Amino acid sequence: MNKNHCKQENIRLGTHGEDYGSWMSNPVFYIIGGIGVLTAVLAVLSFYVLHVAVLGVLFTVITIALLVLLIWITWIRRQYAFGGGGIMEQVHRVVLSHLDYDGEGKILEVGCGSGALTIRAALTWPKAQVIGVDYWGAVYNYSKALCEKNAASEGVASHCVFQHGDAKQLDFPDESFDVVISNYVYHNVMGADMQKLLLESLRVLKKGGVFALNDDMKPKMYGDMEGFAQKLRDMGYEEVRLVDTAQEAFGSHRWAAMMMLGSSRLLVGRK
Repeated sequence: MNKNHCKQENIRLGTHGEDYGSWMSNPVFYIIGGIGVLTAVLAVLSFYVLHVAVLGVLFTVITIALLVLLIWITWIRRQYAFGGGGIMEQVHRVVLSHLDYDGEGKILEVGCGSGALTIRAALTWPKAQVIGVDYWGAVYNYSKALCEKNAASEGVASHCVFQHGDAKQLDFPDESFDVVISNYVYHNVMGADMQKLLLESLRVLKKGGVFALNDDMKPKMYGDMEGFAQKLRDMGYEEVRLVDTAQEAFGSHRWAAMMMLGSSRLLVGRK
């Protein structure tokens, strides 16, 4: 374990009442719960009104399956939660631990959500200015105001900035940052080419800057990431490697798969 990772072990987010939300959004629960109620009603109607036992059994099985699914994702949500299982906080530690960074200059987080990773970076490197950008869509109850409130509560508001942004076209000039980080963001950008998103994030990284970009890199979505890493090396990037965060952050591929992130990989290196 490097010094950076050791330092992070002393950082505990969410101890002052901050709201970092959860990886599993509320609409998912509402949709599954709503469908479950509907199928339960249909099961009752099938048995006692329509008197069609086959339909009743079918809807009952679907209702039970949805109930099991709801229990499973509720458990997953608790495992990821700050103040709960703390898995996402562990993932954040792993992401930042792979940065060979002296703490000077500017850090960009692409897709900051509720601000947790941005704030952890600010606490880890108090001399750096950290900027978090996010599209803040309607699926999650995250916002610029929430990020700023969390940063103020954690005592890092003076060197954290949050702003609206689009991962497909970042509103920054080339080579603006000393560090670029991201965590489980790109796969949420619907219809985008994942490798192009990575290149867009790297566009704003200074020559000599370092990056750590973590996501659920399913081959069907990301393509050949070993080939992409080699492409970066051919472009002049240094120390480019892929880290198996399913193993390193979750402890095993099986456990990561249970958490719905079994293809987690971290692209790290220096430009």
